[in-house]
Amino acid sequence: MIMINKKLVSIRPDIIIAFGLTVITLAVYWQVRSYEFINLDDAYITENPYFQAGLTTESIKRTFTTTMQAGYWLPLTWLSHLTDFELYGNNSGQHHLTNLLFHILNVLLLFFILKKMTGELWKSGFIAVLFAIHPLHIESVAWVAERKDVLSAFFWFLTMHAYCFYLKSPGTGRYLLIVISFISGLMSKPMLVTLPFVLILLDYWPLKRLQKSETSRLFFEKAPLFILAIIASIITFIAQQKAGAVNSLNVLPVHVRIENALVSYLTYLIKMIWPSDLAVLYPHPLVLPLWKVALSLAILTAISLFAIRTFKQHPYFIVGWLWYLGVLLPVSGLVQSGVQALADRFVYIPLIGIYIVIAWGFPAIMSQWRFRNVICAVTVAVAISMLIVTSWTQVRLWKGSITLYEHTLTVTSGNYLIHNHLGAAFREKINPAKAILHFEKAIQINPAYASAYNNLGAVLAEQGKFDDAIRYYSESLEINPHYAPAHYNIAMALSKKGHIKEASKHYSEVLRINPHNAEAHNNYGIILAEQGNTDDAAWHFSEALRLKPDYSQAHHNMGLILFRKEKNSQF
Repeated sequence: MIMINKKLVSIRPDIIIAFGLTVITLAVYWQVRSYEFINLDDAYITENPYFQAGLTTESIKRTFTTTMQAGYWLPLTWLSHLTDFELYGNNSGQHHLTNLLFHILNVLLLFFILKKMTGELWKSGFIAVLFAIHPLHIESVAWVAERKDVLSAFFWFLTMHAYCFYLKSPGTGRYLLIVISFISGLMSKPMLVTLPFVLILLDYWPLKRLQKSETSRLFFEKAPLFILAIIASIITFIAQQKAGAVNSLNVLPVHVRIENALVSYLTYLIKMIWPSDLAVLYPHPLVLPLWKVALSLAILTAISLFAIRTFKQHPYFIVGWLWYLGVLLPVSGLVQSGVQALADRFVYIPLIGIYIVIAWGFPAIMSQWRFRNVICAVTVAVAISMLIVTSWTQVRLWKGSITLYEHTLTVTSGNYLIHNHLGAAFREKINPAKAILHFEKAIQINPAYASAYNNLGAVLAEQGKFDDAIRYYSESLEINPHYAPAHYNIAMALSKKGHIKEASKHYSEVLRINPHNAEAHNNYGIILAEQGNTDDAAWHFSEALRLKPDYSQAHHNMGLILFRKEKNSQF
Protein backbone atom coordinates (compact mmCIF):
# COMPACT_ATOMS: atom_id res chain seq x y z
CA MET A 1 0.00 0.00 0.00
CA ILE A 2 2.88 2.35 0.78
CA MET A 3 4.36 1.65 -2.66
CA ILE A 4 1.07 2.57 -4.33
CA ASN A 5 0.93 5.87 -2.48
CA LYS A 6 4.49 6.70 -3.56
CA LYS A 7 3.57 6.00 -7.17
CA LEU A 8 0.52 8.21 -6.88
CA VAL A 9 2.61 11.02 -5.43
CA SER A 10 5.18 10.63 -8.20
CA ILE A 11 2.65 11.26 -11.00
CA ARG A 12 3.66 14.40 -12.86
CA PRO A 13 1.39 17.37 -12.07
CA ASP A 14 1.11 18.29 -15.76
CA ILE A 15 -0.35 14.84 -16.47
CA ILE A 16 -2.88 15.32 -13.66
CA ILE A 17 -3.87 18.72 -15.08
CA ALA A 18 -4.14 17.24 -18.59
CA PHE A 19 -6.43 14.53 -17.25
CA GLY A 20 -8.55 17.15 -15.48
CA LEU A 21 -8.79 19.22 -18.67
CA THR A 22 -10.01 16.18 -20.56
CA VAL A 23 -12.64 15.33 -17.92
CA ILE A 24 -13.96 18.92 -17.76
CA THR A 25 -14.17 19.18 -21.56
CA LEU A 26 -16.03 15.88 -21.77
CA ALA A 27 -18.39 16.95 -19.00
CA VAL A 28 -19.43 20.01 -20.99
CA TYR A 29 -19.55 18.48 -24.47
CA TRP A 30 -20.32 14.77 -24.08
CA GLN A 31 -23.99 15.50 -24.72
CA VAL A 32 -23.26 16.23 -28.42
CA ARG A 33 -22.99 12.48 -29.10
CA SER A 34 -26.75 12.38 -29.72
CA TYR A 35 -27.14 15.69 -31.53
CA GLU A 36 -28.53 16.18 -35.04
CA PHE A 37 -27.01 17.95 -38.01
CA ILE A 38 -28.33 21.49 -38.37
CA ASN A 39 -29.54 22.75 -41.73
CA LEU A 40 -27.27 25.81 -41.69
CA ASP A 41 -24.13 24.76 -43.63
CA ASP A 42 -24.31 21.16 -42.38
CA ALA A 43 -26.54 20.56 -45.40
CA TYR A 44 -23.51 21.11 -47.63
CA ILE A 45 -22.01 18.04 -46.00
CA THR A 46 -25.06 15.83 -45.53
CA GLU A 47 -26.49 16.49 -49.01
CA ASN A 48 -23.19 16.16 -50.85
CA PRO A 49 -23.13 12.77 -52.64
CA TYR A 50 -19.33 12.79 -52.76
CA PHE A 51 -19.12 13.08 -48.98
CA GLN A 52 -21.71 10.37 -48.49
CA ALA A 53 -19.78 8.07 -50.82
CA GLY A 54 -16.94 8.01 -48.27
CA LEU A 55 -13.31 7.50 -49.19
CA THR A 56 -13.56 6.73 -52.91
CA THR A 57 -11.04 7.70 -55.56
CA GLU A 58 -13.50 10.16 -57.09
CA SER A 59 -14.47 11.81 -53.80
CA ILE A 60 -10.85 12.18 -52.67
CA LYS A 61 -9.98 13.71 -56.03
CA ARG A 62 -12.80 16.22 -55.72
CA THR A 63 -11.64 17.39 -52.29
CA PHE A 64 -8.53 18.79 -53.97
CA THR A 65 -10.17 20.10 -57.14
CA THR A 66 -13.66 21.44 -56.45
CA THR A 67 -13.96 22.39 -52.78
CA MET A 68 -13.48 26.03 -53.78
CA GLN A 69 -17.18 25.97 -54.69
CA ALA A 70 -17.89 26.34 -50.97
CA GLY A 71 -15.87 29.55 -50.76
CA TYR A 72 -12.72 27.99 -49.35
CA TRP A 73 -10.09 25.51 -50.45
CA LEU A 74 -10.15 23.07 -47.52
CA PRO A 75 -9.07 19.64 -48.79
CA LEU A 76 -8.00 18.28 -45.40
CA THR A 77 -11.24 19.38 -43.77
CA TRP A 78 -13.24 17.69 -46.52
CA LEU A 79 -11.11 14.56 -46.17
CA SER A 80 -12.01 14.45 -42.49
CA HIS A 81 -15.70 14.59 -43.41
CA LEU A 82 -15.20 11.85 -46.01
CA THR A 83 -13.57 9.70 -43.35
CA ASP A 84 -16.52 10.26 -41.02
CA PHE A 85 -18.98 9.14 -43.67
CA GLU A 86 -16.79 6.13 -44.43
CA LEU A 87 -16.78 5.14 -40.74
CA TYR A 88 -20.16 6.32 -39.44
CA GLY A 89 -22.41 7.03 -42.42
CA ASN A 90 -25.12 9.58 -41.53
CA ASN A 91 -24.80 9.02 -37.77
CA SER A 92 -24.70 12.70 -36.79
CA GLY A 93 -23.64 11.99 -33.21
CA GLN A 94 -20.41 10.35 -34.37
CA HIS A 95 -19.62 13.34 -36.60
CA HIS A 96 -20.06 15.58 -33.56
CA LEU A 97 -17.73 13.37 -31.53
CA THR A 98 -15.01 13.81 -34.15
CA ASN A 99 -15.21 17.56 -33.59
CA LEU A 100 -15.05 16.97 -29.85
CA LEU A 101 -12.01 14.72 -30.21
CA PHE A 102 -10.11 17.44 -32.08
CA HIS A 103 -11.16 20.03 -29.50
CA ILE A 104 -9.79 17.88 -26.66
CA LEU A 105 -6.54 17.38 -28.57
CA ASN A 106 -6.33 21.15 -29.07
CA VAL A 107 -6.86 21.80 -25.36
CA LEU A 108 -4.05 19.41 -24.44
CA LEU A 109 -1.69 20.68 -27.15
CA LEU A 110 -2.27 24.27 -26.06
CA PHE A 111 -1.60 23.40 -22.41
CA PHE A 112 1.65 21.57 -23.10
CA ILE A 113 3.00 24.13 -25.56
CA LEU A 114 2.35 27.04 -23.20
CA LYS A 115 3.94 25.14 -20.33
CA LYS A 116 6.92 24.36 -22.52
CA MET A 117 7.34 27.96 -23.66
CA THR A 118 6.70 29.73 -20.35
CA GLY A 119 7.56 27.15 -17.70
CA GLU A 120 4.35 28.16 -15.91
CA LEU A 121 2.28 25.09 -15.04
CA TRP A 122 -0.82 26.63 -13.44
CA LYS A 123 -1.10 29.65 -15.70
CA SER A 124 -0.86 27.40 -18.74
CA GLY A 125 -3.51 25.15 -17.23
CA PHE A 126 -5.78 28.13 -16.58
CA ILE A 127 -5.52 29.28 -20.20
CA ALA A 128 -6.20 25.74 -21.42
CA VAL A 129 -9.33 25.39 -19.27
CA LEU A 130 -10.69 28.72 -20.53
CA PHE A 131 -10.06 27.53 -24.08
CA ALA A 132 -11.71 24.21 -23.28
CA ILE A 133 -14.99 25.41 -21.83
CA HIS A 134 -15.61 29.06 -22.68
CA PRO A 135 -19.09 29.47 -24.25
CA LEU A 136 -17.67 31.46 -27.16
CA HIS A 137 -15.91 28.30 -28.37
CA ILE A 138 -19.05 26.14 -28.41
CA GLU A 139 -19.95 27.05 -31.99
CA SER A 140 -16.64 25.70 -33.29
CA VAL A 141 -17.07 22.40 -31.46
CA ALA A 142 -20.83 21.69 -31.51
CA TRP A 143 -21.33 22.58 -35.19
CA VAL A 144 -20.23 19.79 -37.53
CA ALA A 145 -19.73 22.22 -40.41
CA GLU A 146 -17.14 24.06 -38.30
CA ARG A 147 -14.80 21.07 -38.40
CA LYS A 148 -12.46 23.46 -40.16
CA ASP A 149 -12.06 25.44 -36.91
CA VAL A 150 -11.01 22.56 -34.68
CA LEU A 151 -8.94 20.85 -37.38
CA SER A 152 -7.03 23.98 -38.39
CA ALA A 153 -6.41 24.79 -34.71
CA PHE A 154 -4.99 21.28 -34.30
CA PHE A 155 -2.39 22.04 -36.97
CA TRP A 156 -1.87 25.54 -35.53
CA PHE A 157 -0.77 24.04 -32.22
CA LEU A 158 1.26 21.31 -33.95
CA THR A 159 3.11 24.08 -35.83
CA MET A 160 3.87 25.80 -32.53
CA HIS A 161 5.18 22.53 -31.10
CA ALA A 162 7.29 21.97 -34.22
CA TYR A 163 8.65 25.50 -33.83
CA CYS A 164 9.78 24.79 -30.25
CA PHE A 165 11.29 21.51 -31.44
CA TYR A 166 13.19 23.43 -34.13
CA LEU A 167 14.49 26.00 -31.64
CA LYS A 168 16.14 23.24 -29.57
CA SER A 169 18.39 22.32 -32.47
CA PRO A 170 17.75 24.33 -35.65
CA GLY A 171 18.06 22.33 -38.86
CA THR A 172 16.43 21.76 -42.23
CA GLY A 173 14.58 18.61 -41.15
CA ARG A 174 13.04 20.27 -38.10
CA TYR A 175 12.11 23.37 -40.08
CA LEU A 176 10.41 21.12 -42.62
CA LEU A 177 8.13 19.87 -39.83
CA ILE A 178 7.05 23.47 -39.22
CA VAL A 179 6.29 23.95 -42.91
CA ILE A 180 4.35 20.69 -43.22
CA SER A 181 2.23 21.45 -40.14
CA PHE A 182 1.62 24.99 -41.36
CA ILE A 183 0.57 23.89 -44.86
CA SER A 184 -1.72 21.25 -43.35
CA GLY A 185 -3.37 23.95 -41.28
CA LEU A 186 -3.83 26.21 -44.31
CA MET A 187 -5.45 23.27 -46.11
CA SER A 188 -7.88 22.94 -43.20
CA LYS A 189 -8.79 26.63 -42.92
CA PRO A 190 -6.88 29.72 -44.12
CA MET A 191 -7.17 31.27 -40.63
CA LEU A 192 -3.55 30.16 -40.16
CA VAL A 193 -2.28 32.99 -42.38
CA THR A 194 -1.67 34.96 -39.16
CA LEU A 195 0.41 32.23 -37.48
CA PRO A 196 3.84 33.50 -38.69
CA PHE A 197 2.95 36.83 -37.07
CA VAL A 198 2.13 35.02 -33.81
CA LEU A 199 5.45 33.15 -33.90
CA ILE A 200 7.25 36.50 -34.02
CA LEU A 201 5.22 37.67 -31.02
CA LEU A 202 6.27 34.53 -29.17
CA ASP A 203 9.89 35.26 -30.12
CA TYR A 204 9.52 38.48 -28.14
CA TRP A 205 7.77 36.81 -25.21
CA PRO A 206 8.05 34.26 -23.69
CA LEU A 207 10.87 32.89 -25.89
CA LYS A 208 12.88 36.17 -25.64
CA ARG A 209 14.54 35.67 -29.02
CA LEU A 210 13.60 39.03 -30.47
CA GLN A 211 16.67 41.14 -29.76
CA LYS A 212 17.64 44.19 -31.81
CA SER A 213 20.75 42.47 -33.14
CA GLU A 214 18.80 39.55 -34.63
CA THR A 215 15.41 41.00 -35.56
CA SER A 216 16.01 40.78 -39.31
CA ARG A 217 17.25 37.19 -38.99
CA LEU A 218 14.11 36.11 -37.17
CA PHE A 219 11.91 37.68 -39.83
CA PHE A 220 13.96 36.04 -42.58
CA GLU A 221 13.66 32.74 -40.73
CA LYS A 222 9.87 32.92 -41.17
CA ALA A 223 9.91 34.21 -44.75
CA PRO A 224 8.77 30.84 -46.23
CA LEU A 225 5.79 30.85 -43.86
CA PHE A 226 4.83 34.40 -44.83
CA ILE A 227 5.06 33.47 -48.53
CA LEU A 228 2.78 30.47 -47.95
CA ALA A 229 0.37 32.68 -46.02
CA ILE A 230 0.21 35.17 -48.91
CA ILE A 231 -0.46 32.36 -51.40
CA ALA A 232 -3.21 30.95 -49.16
CA SER A 233 -4.78 34.42 -48.85
CA ILE A 234 -4.90 34.83 -52.62
CA ILE A 235 -6.43 31.36 -53.09
CA THR A 236 -9.04 32.12 -50.42
CA PHE A 237 -9.99 35.45 -51.95
CA ILE A 238 -10.40 33.84 -55.39
CA ALA A 239 -12.47 31.01 -53.87
CA GLN A 240 -14.70 33.47 -52.00
CA GLN A 241 -15.31 35.47 -55.15
CA LYS A 242 -16.00 32.32 -57.16
CA ALA A 243 -18.61 31.25 -54.59
CA GLY A 244 -20.12 34.74 -54.52
CA ALA A 245 -19.40 35.01 -50.80
CA VAL A 246 -17.52 38.33 -50.86
CA ASN A 247 -19.75 41.39 -50.59
CA SER A 248 -18.86 44.24 -52.90
CA LEU A 249 -18.04 47.75 -51.68
CA ASN A 250 -21.39 48.86 -53.10
CA VAL A 251 -23.18 46.61 -50.61
CA LEU A 252 -20.90 47.33 -47.66
CA PRO A 253 -18.72 50.45 -48.09
CA VAL A 254 -15.28 50.63 -46.49
CA HIS A 255 -16.38 52.92 -43.66
CA VAL A 256 -19.20 50.51 -42.69
CA ARG A 257 -16.74 47.61 -42.59
CA ILE A 258 -14.29 49.53 -40.43
CA GLU A 259 -17.04 50.61 -38.04
CA ASN A 260 -18.36 47.07 -37.72
CA ALA A 261 -14.84 45.70 -37.16
CA LEU A 262 -14.21 48.17 -34.32
CA VAL A 263 -17.51 47.35 -32.63
CA SER A 264 -16.98 43.61 -33.14
CA TYR A 265 -13.53 43.71 -31.49
CA LEU A 266 -15.07 45.21 -28.38
CA THR A 267 -18.19 43.02 -28.52
CA TYR A 268 -16.10 39.87 -28.44
CA LEU A 269 -14.30 41.12 -25.32
CA ILE A 270 -17.62 41.90 -23.63
CA LYS A 271 -19.01 38.46 -24.51
CA MET A 272 -15.82 36.86 -23.24
CA ILE A 273 -16.34 38.52 -19.85
CA TRP A 274 -20.13 38.07 -19.83
CA PRO A 275 -21.12 35.37 -22.36
CA SER A 276 -24.84 36.03 -22.74
CA ASP A 277 -27.21 36.27 -25.74
CA LEU A 278 -24.98 34.04 -27.86
CA ALA A 279 -26.38 33.22 -31.29
CA VAL A 280 -25.49 31.10 -34.29
CA LEU A 281 -25.83 34.20 -36.49
CA TYR A 282 -25.67 37.90 -35.66
CA PRO A 283 -27.20 39.89 -38.57
CA HIS A 284 -25.11 42.74 -39.94
CA PRO A 285 -26.73 46.02 -38.81
CA LEU A 286 -25.43 47.92 -41.91
CA VAL A 287 -25.66 51.17 -39.90
CA LEU A 288 -24.12 51.46 -36.44
CA PRO A 289 -24.73 54.26 -33.88
CA LEU A 290 -21.88 56.74 -33.92
CA TRP A 291 -21.54 56.60 -30.14
CA LYS A 292 -20.97 52.83 -30.25
CA VAL A 293 -18.24 53.17 -32.90
CA ALA A 294 -16.57 56.03 -31.02
CA LEU A 295 -16.67 54.16 -27.71
CA SER A 296 -15.20 51.04 -29.28
CA LEU A 297 -12.41 53.02 -30.93
CA ALA A 298 -11.63 54.85 -27.67
CA ILE A 299 -11.44 51.66 -25.57
CA LEU A 300 -9.39 49.72 -28.13
CA THR A 301 -7.02 52.68 -28.52
CA ALA A 302 -6.62 53.03 -24.74
CA ILE A 303 -5.79 49.34 -24.32
CA SER A 304 -3.33 49.49 -27.23
CA LEU A 305 -1.58 52.55 -25.79
CA PHE A 306 -1.32 50.87 -22.40
CA ALA A 307 0.16 47.76 -24.05
CA ILE A 308 2.76 49.89 -25.85
CA ARG A 309 3.68 51.91 -22.75
CA THR A 310 4.12 48.82 -20.57
CA PHE A 311 5.68 46.43 -23.09
CA LYS A 312 8.96 46.25 -21.13
CA GLN A 313 7.42 45.77 -17.68
CA HIS A 314 4.60 43.49 -18.89
CA PRO A 315 5.64 41.90 -22.20
CA TYR A 316 2.86 39.31 -21.93
CA PHE A 317 0.28 42.11 -22.24
CA ILE A 318 1.38 43.44 -25.61
CA VAL A 319 1.91 39.89 -26.92
CA GLY A 320 -1.55 38.77 -25.85
CA TRP A 321 -3.21 41.95 -27.08
CA LEU A 322 -1.50 41.87 -30.49
CA TRP A 323 -2.32 38.13 -30.73
CA TYR A 324 -6.00 39.01 -30.32
CA LEU A 325 -5.97 41.98 -32.70
CA GLY A 326 -3.84 40.32 -35.37
CA VAL A 327 -5.34 36.82 -35.49
CA LEU A 328 -8.88 38.22 -35.58
CA LEU A 329 -8.10 40.69 -38.39
CA PRO A 330 -8.81 38.34 -41.38
CA VAL A 331 -12.35 37.65 -40.07
CA SER A 332 -13.01 41.11 -38.62
CA GLY A 333 -15.29 42.01 -41.53
CA LEU A 334 -12.89 44.28 -43.41
CA VAL A 335 -13.17 41.69 -46.19
CA GLN A 336 -16.82 40.84 -45.65
CA SER A 337 -17.92 37.27 -46.35
CA GLY A 338 -21.49 36.30 -45.55
CA VAL A 339 -24.26 38.28 -43.87
CA GLN A 340 -23.02 38.18 -40.27
CA ALA A 341 -21.68 41.14 -38.30
CA LEU A 342 -19.55 38.82 -36.16
CA ALA A 343 -19.46 35.15 -35.23
CA ASP A 344 -18.48 33.27 -32.07
CA ARG A 345 -16.45 30.77 -34.13
CA PHE A 346 -14.15 33.56 -35.31
CA VAL A 347 -12.54 33.86 -31.85
CA TYR A 348 -11.66 30.18 -31.36
CA ILE A 349 -7.92 31.02 -31.68
CA PRO A 350 -7.82 34.84 -31.20
CA LEU A 351 -9.12 34.79 -27.61
CA ILE A 352 -6.05 32.81 -26.51
CA GLY A 353 -4.24 36.16 -26.58
CA ILE A 354 -6.69 37.64 -24.07
CA TYR A 355 -6.46 34.50 -21.92
CA ILE A 356 -2.69 35.08 -21.77
CA VAL A 357 -3.25 38.64 -20.60
CA ILE A 358 -5.63 37.45 -17.87
CA ALA A 359 -3.45 34.53 -16.73
CA TRP A 360 -0.39 36.72 -16.22
CA GLY A 361 -2.07 40.06 -15.52
CA PHE A 362 -4.44 39.03 -12.74
CA PRO A 363 -1.65 37.69 -10.45
CA ALA A 364 0.44 40.79 -11.26
CA ILE A 365 -2.39 43.08 -10.13
CA MET A 366 -2.75 41.11 -6.89
CA SER A 367 0.98 40.78 -6.21
CA GLN A 368 0.85 43.14 -3.23
CA TRP A 369 -2.42 41.85 -1.78
CA ARG A 370 -2.64 39.85 1.39
CA PHE A 371 -3.97 36.32 0.96
CA ARG A 372 -3.48 36.75 -2.81
CA ASN A 373 -3.05 33.01 -3.35
CA VAL A 374 -6.33 32.21 -1.64
CA ILE A 375 -8.15 35.00 -3.48
CA CYS A 376 -6.73 33.84 -6.82
CA ALA A 377 -7.68 30.22 -6.17
CA VAL A 378 -11.22 31.09 -5.10
CA THR A 379 -11.75 33.51 -8.00
CA VAL A 380 -10.52 30.99 -10.56
CA ALA A 381 -12.62 28.19 -9.05
CA VAL A 382 -15.78 30.32 -9.11
CA ALA A 383 -15.11 31.53 -12.67
CA ILE A 384 -14.51 28.02 -13.97
CA SER A 385 -17.60 26.67 -12.21
CA MET A 386 -19.76 29.40 -13.74
CA LEU A 387 -18.30 28.77 -17.20
CA ILE A 388 -18.94 25.04 -16.93
CA VAL A 389 -22.62 25.59 -16.06
CA THR A 390 -23.08 28.29 -18.70
CA SER A 391 -21.38 26.27 -21.43
CA TRP A 392 -23.19 23.03 -20.60
CA THR A 393 -26.49 24.92 -20.85
CA GLN A 394 -25.46 26.64 -24.09
CA VAL A 395 -24.32 23.37 -25.68
CA ARG A 396 -27.84 21.96 -25.13
CA LEU A 397 -29.20 24.53 -27.60
CA TRP A 398 -27.23 22.83 -30.38
CA LYS A 399 -29.13 19.53 -30.18
CA GLY A 400 -31.14 20.39 -33.29
CA SER A 401 -31.99 23.15 -35.77
CA ILE A 402 -35.31 24.17 -34.22
CA THR A 403 -33.97 24.58 -30.68
CA LEU A 404 -30.92 26.52 -31.90
CA TYR A 405 -32.80 28.84 -34.24
CA GLU A 406 -35.64 29.61 -31.85
CA HIS A 407 -33.07 30.69 -29.27
CA THR A 408 -31.23 32.77 -31.87
CA LEU A 409 -34.43 34.61 -32.79
CA THR A 410 -35.02 35.49 -29.12
CA VAL A 411 -31.59 37.18 -28.79
CA THR A 412 -31.32 38.84 -32.23
CA SER A 413 -33.60 40.96 -34.40
CA GLY A 414 -34.11 41.25 -38.15
CA ASN A 415 -32.64 37.78 -38.60
CA TYR A 416 -34.27 36.84 -41.90
CA LEU A 417 -31.73 34.11 -42.68
CA ILE A 418 -32.50 32.26 -39.43
CA HIS A 419 -36.25 32.65 -40.01
CA ASN A 420 -35.71 31.01 -43.39
CA HIS A 421 -33.69 28.12 -41.95
CA LEU A 422 -36.15 27.65 -39.10
CA GLY A 423 -38.91 27.44 -41.69
CA ALA A 424 -36.92 24.77 -43.52
CA ALA A 425 -36.51 22.85 -40.25
CA PHE A 426 -40.25 22.93 -39.60
CA ARG A 427 -40.88 21.85 -43.19
CA GLU A 428 -38.60 18.87 -42.64
CA LYS A 429 -40.56 18.03 -39.48
CA ILE A 430 -43.80 18.21 -41.55
CA ASN A 431 -45.14 21.29 -39.82
CA PRO A 432 -46.20 23.39 -42.86
CA ALA A 433 -48.06 26.04 -40.85
CA LYS A 434 -44.98 27.05 -38.86
CA ALA A 435 -42.76 26.67 -41.93
CA ILE A 436 -44.92 29.12 -43.91
CA LEU A 437 -44.99 31.51 -40.93
CA HIS A 438 -41.19 31.77 -40.81
CA PHE A 439 -40.73 31.92 -44.59
CA GLU A 440 -43.19 34.81 -44.72
CA LYS A 441 -41.38 36.49 -41.82
CA ALA A 442 -38.08 36.19 -43.70
CA ILE A 443 -39.66 37.78 -46.79
CA GLN A 444 -41.18 40.54 -44.65
CA ILE A 445 -37.76 41.41 -43.21
CA ASN A 446 -35.95 41.09 -46.55
CA PRO A 447 -38.24 41.26 -49.60
CA ALA A 448 -35.24 40.58 -51.87
CA TYR A 449 -34.39 37.21 -50.29
CA ALA A 450 -34.75 34.65 -53.11
CA SER A 451 -34.32 31.56 -50.93
CA ALA A 452 -37.36 32.36 -48.77
CA TYR A 453 -39.63 32.72 -51.83
CA ASN A 454 -38.35 29.41 -53.16
CA ASN A 455 -38.87 27.62 -49.84
CA LEU A 456 -42.37 29.07 -49.43
CA GLY A 457 -43.20 27.81 -52.89
CA ALA A 458 -41.92 24.35 -51.99
CA VAL A 459 -44.26 24.10 -48.98
CA LEU A 460 -47.22 25.17 -51.12
CA ALA A 461 -46.28 22.64 -53.79
CA GLU A 462 -46.29 19.89 -51.16
CA GLN A 463 -49.86 20.93 -50.37
CA GLY A 464 -50.81 20.60 -54.05
CA LYS A 465 -51.07 24.37 -54.58
CA PHE A 466 -48.93 24.37 -57.73
CA ASP A 467 -50.13 27.69 -59.15
CA ASP A 468 -49.22 29.52 -55.93
CA ALA A 469 -45.95 27.62 -55.75
CA ILE A 470 -45.02 28.59 -59.33
CA ARG A 471 -45.77 32.22 -58.51
CA TYR A 472 -43.31 32.19 -55.58
CA TYR A 473 -40.69 30.31 -57.60
CA SER A 474 -41.01 32.95 -60.32
CA GLU A 475 -40.53 35.74 -57.78
CA SER A 476 -37.41 33.96 -56.52
CA LEU A 477 -36.03 33.83 -60.07
CA GLU A 478 -36.86 37.49 -60.67
CA ILE A 479 -34.61 38.31 -57.72
CA ASN A 480 -31.89 35.84 -58.75
CA PRO A 481 -32.20 34.41 -62.30
CA HIS A 482 -29.28 32.06 -61.59
CA TYR A 483 -30.77 30.47 -58.47
CA ALA A 484 -30.64 26.75 -59.31
CA PRO A 485 -32.99 25.47 -56.53
CA ALA A 486 -35.81 27.70 -57.80
CA HIS A 487 -35.25 26.54 -61.38
CA TYR A 488 -35.40 22.93 -60.18
CA ASN A 489 -38.55 23.43 -58.13
CA ILE A 490 -40.43 25.35 -60.81
CA ALA A 491 -39.50 22.64 -63.32
CA MET A 492 -41.04 20.00 -61.03
CA ALA A 493 -44.20 22.09 -60.51
CA LEU A 494 -44.57 22.72 -64.25
CA SER A 495 -44.16 18.99 -64.91
CA LYS A 496 -46.96 18.26 -62.44
CA LYS A 497 -49.20 20.64 -64.40
CA GLY A 498 -48.22 19.04 -67.70
CA HIS A 499 -46.20 22.01 -69.00
CA ILE A 500 -43.35 19.80 -70.18
CA LYS A 501 -41.73 22.24 -72.61
CA GLU A 502 -41.36 24.95 -69.97
CA ALA A 503 -40.16 22.39 -67.40
CA SER A 504 -37.46 21.22 -69.83
CA LYS A 505 -36.08 24.75 -70.09
CA HIS A 506 -35.76 25.04 -66.33
CA TYR A 507 -34.12 21.60 -65.93
CA SER A 508 -31.67 22.58 -68.64
CA GLU A 509 -30.90 25.80 -66.74
CA VAL A 510 -30.38 23.89 -63.49
CA LEU A 511 -27.80 21.65 -65.17
CA ARG A 512 -26.10 24.64 -66.76
CA ILE A 513 -25.68 26.26 -63.34
CA ASN A 514 -24.95 23.04 -61.46
CA PRO A 515 -24.09 20.03 -63.65
CA HIS A 516 -23.65 17.89 -60.51
CA ASN A 517 -27.36 17.80 -59.60
CA ALA A 518 -28.25 14.11 -59.83
CA GLU A 519 -31.99 14.67 -59.33
CA ALA A 520 -32.13 17.21 -62.17
CA HIS A 521 -30.34 14.78 -64.49
CA ASN A 522 -32.84 12.05 -63.59
CA ASN A 523 -35.93 14.24 -64.00
CA TYR A 524 -34.70 15.76 -67.24
CA GLY A 525 -33.98 12.23 -68.47
CA ILE A 526 -37.61 11.26 -67.76
CA ILE A 527 -38.88 14.15 -69.91
CA LEU A 528 -36.50 13.25 -72.74
CA ALA A 529 -37.56 9.62 -72.58
CA GLU A 530 -41.23 10.60 -72.79
CA GLN A 531 -40.36 12.66 -75.87
CA GLY A 532 -38.72 9.61 -77.45
CA ASN A 533 -35.14 10.90 -77.11
CA THR A 534 -33.82 7.69 -75.55
CA ASP A 535 -30.11 8.34 -76.22
CA ASP A 536 -30.02 11.70 -74.41
CA ALA A 537 -32.28 10.29 -71.69
CA ALA A 538 -29.89 7.38 -71.13
CA TRP A 539 -26.97 9.81 -70.86
CA HIS A 540 -28.73 11.86 -68.17
CA PHE A 541 -29.66 8.74 -66.22
CA SER A 542 -26.04 7.57 -66.38
CA GLU A 543 -24.88 10.98 -65.13
CA ALA A 544 -27.34 10.76 -62.26
CA LEU A 545 -25.93 7.34 -61.34
CA ARG A 546 -22.35 8.55 -61.65
CA LEU A 547 -23.08 11.39 -59.25
CA LYS A 548 -25.24 9.26 -56.94
CA PRO A 549 -24.48 5.54 -57.37
CA ASP A 550 -27.24 4.41 -54.96
CA TYR A 551 -29.96 6.48 -56.68
CA SER A 552 -32.64 3.79 -57.00
CA GLN A 553 -35.02 5.79 -59.19
CA ALA A 554 -32.27 6.51 -61.71
CA HIS A 555 -31.38 2.79 -61.74
CA HIS A 556 -35.02 1.98 -62.47
CA ASN A 557 -35.27 4.60 -65.23
CA MET A 558 -32.02 3.46 -66.81
CA GLY A 559 -33.32 -0.10 -66.81
CA LEU A 560 -36.50 0.97 -68.61
CA ILE A 561 -34.51 2.90 -71.22
CA LEU A 562 -32.17 -0.01 -71.88
CA PHE A 563 -35.16 -2.36 -72.16
CA ARG A 564 -36.86 0.01 -74.60
CA LYS A 565 -33.71 0.39 -76.71
CA GLU A 566 -33.18 -3.38 -76.78
CA LYS A 567 -36.81 -3.97 -77.72
CA ASN A 568 -36.63 -1.39 -80.51
CA SER A 569 -33.42 -2.95 -81.87
CA GLN A 570 -35.28 -6.24 -82.42
CA PHE A 571 -37.58 -4.66 -85.00
